[in-house]
Amino acid sequence: MSDDGGRPSQVAGSPDSRHDSKRSLDVPLESSKPSKLSRSMPEGEVGVEEAKDRVEEGREIMSQNHRIQRYLVAVEYIGTRFSGSQKQPNCRTVVGVLEEAFHKFVGQPVSIFCSSRTLPPHEPGVVRRAVNHFLQKNEGDIMVIDVRRVPADFHARFKALERTYHYRILSGPEPLSTFEKERAWHVPEDIDILAMKKACSILVGCHDFSSFRAAGCQANSPIKTLDELNVTEVFPSLYFPSISERTEVESLNGHHSKTPELESFTECSNVSHMSVGKCNAESGREFGRRSRHRCYVITARARSFLYHQVRLMVGVLKSVGTGDLTFSNVEKILNAKTIAAASPMAPACGLYLGNVKYDLP
Repeated sequence: MSDDGGRPSQVAGSPDSRHDSKRSLDVPLESSKPSKLSRSMPEGEVGVEEAKDRVEEGREIMSQNHRIQRYLVAVEYIGTRFSGSQKQPNCRTVVGVLEEAFHKFVGQPVSIFCSSRTLPPHEPGVVRRAVNHFLQKNEGDIMVIDVRRVPADFHARFKALERTYHYRILSGPEPLSTFEKERAWHVPEDIDILAMKKACSILVGCHDFSSFRAAGCQANSPIKTLDELNVTEVFPSLYFPSISERTEVESLNGHHSKTPELESFTECSNVSHMSVGKCNAESGREFGRRSRHRCYVITARARSFLYHQVRLMVGVLKSVGTGDLTFSNVEKILNAKTIAAASPMAPACGLYLGNVKYDLP
């Protein structure tokens, strides 16, 4: 899947981004025909008229058969071993794996597209457990995390009120841990988070984002409203306290304190720039312990995004953080209204689709 305009996770992402991702899928199945399962996506992959035609087609089928139900399905997966989202010959894709699992569940072929058809009525919990049963027999890198009943005319893409993307950057000179590879963008240089925060303020709001619009974008207009763009420094997800950290926490809070991870995180997160020397116990590091990277999460929230918009914005913000660009440079890039003015696009590995918001009953 493409990022922001086509492609999450928490989810960590999408297949072409090779990272964890969470997707919302519009699922209908029916007993007499192959059904279609569709996922929500920002603008950029399927023509609007084509998608609307599919919605009308699904509504007509459901009006003729009252024993079918449409579902909205949230899917979480690691994109590393997928060759994109849409089905391709001789390739493992998100759509292909989901089709196989639903086929085993309902006992008939199920076609998954960007719009959907129907399933025989089942309790949402039954759908989730049954499909996950078959998914976990695959590679175990994709899972249905939520299922909701939705009306016949529901469309996961057009009914979305807003989308939230997260992008992880790990900063530090040492190579990434094996456990973090393809889960974040490794930036060896130090990052100035305050400069990045200042640059974010330029991009928030309604703008012509042509400078952050990749070739192939199918959006009708480059004008988008960016509701939120910020940078937060957090502890890396794989955080294990050192003996000195554990000892310090116990001495400050008593033996029966909160878990060392939470206490240490609280202590360090109270400062705008975490002290790597103090919190990471860099000095006198014991044999076999790795130096920890500093972890930054860039969050972008809007109703919809242009194709690769988030990754292009991250590329510019990273350049600001490393000192290659200034605040005024970001203004010039935005006003240039051409992608040629932007910094190189951030790699897909750090992008996660965190949430898609709907007005659900």
